[in-house]
Amino acid sequence: MKTMKAIRVSEYGGPSVLKLEEVAAPQVGPGQVLVRNHAVGVNPVDTYLRANTDNRGPKLPYTPGSDAAGVVEAVGPGVTTVKAGDRVYVGGSVSGAYAELALCEQAQVHPLPANASFAQGAAMNVPYATAYHALFHRGHGAEGETVLVHGASGGVGIAAVQLARARGLTVMGTAGTERGRRLVLDQGAHHVLDHGAPGYLDEVSPLTGGRGVDIVLEMLANVNLQKDLGIIALRGVSWSSAAAARSRSTPGWP
Repeated sequence: MKTMKAIRVSEYGGPSVLKLEEVAAPQVGPGQVLVRNHAVGVNPVDTYLRANTDNRGPKLPYTPGSDAAGVVEAVGPGVTTVKAGDRVYVGGSVSGAYAELALCEQAQVHPLPANASFAQGAAMNVPYATAYHALFHRGHGAEGETVLVHGASGGVGIAAVQLARARGLTVMGTAGTERGRRLVLDQGAHHVLDHGAPGYLDEVSPLTGGRGVDIVLEMLANVNLQKDLGIIALRGVSWSSAAAARSRSTPGWP
């Protein structure tokens, strides 16, 4: 029997419940793809599920993670989109991504462009899909509108800045460190605010000519939502990235 190393969770809790173990390597079935991981994405939703704070944790024991990038090891009957040896990124898996090998359904595996690193590929699924869902499916962001991205130096934040700028929105981002604020500007934000400074949201009104922002992408709604409502333009939208990420982790999410 072939084996591999994987991170396993046998009880819900903090980081200490993550254990490196030797487990049986998954075998491909019809319509499935086996990927040898070169990089793995670690997302906040992984920690929520591991802690089981809202009673939606996976059945124990399990291997965490949904995002990865690597090289196709093998494909099962009926797989036509990729072949052994292809560079790919993974958006979801059957067996869990925190492992040397990840078993995926064909639809969860996507070609990784030659100019993208494995680390970049492993950051694609949850951060960019969450940002896209929040900005455009829920926020209906359009060219000429203004968006404020809280925590813009994080994974979802950077994705949101890049996607919003590419769509033609005016982008404001917040970050708590000088390094983070430089990063947000480098990624395309028009304006950057220090969310650790008292009254930092007071800067929004003059930057928008007193109108407010059309969209607020919120990373910490339980702390900031009431303040967000004071800076939104008429008919504006505030959307929590955590809600988007959790909804994507729920079976049946479209």
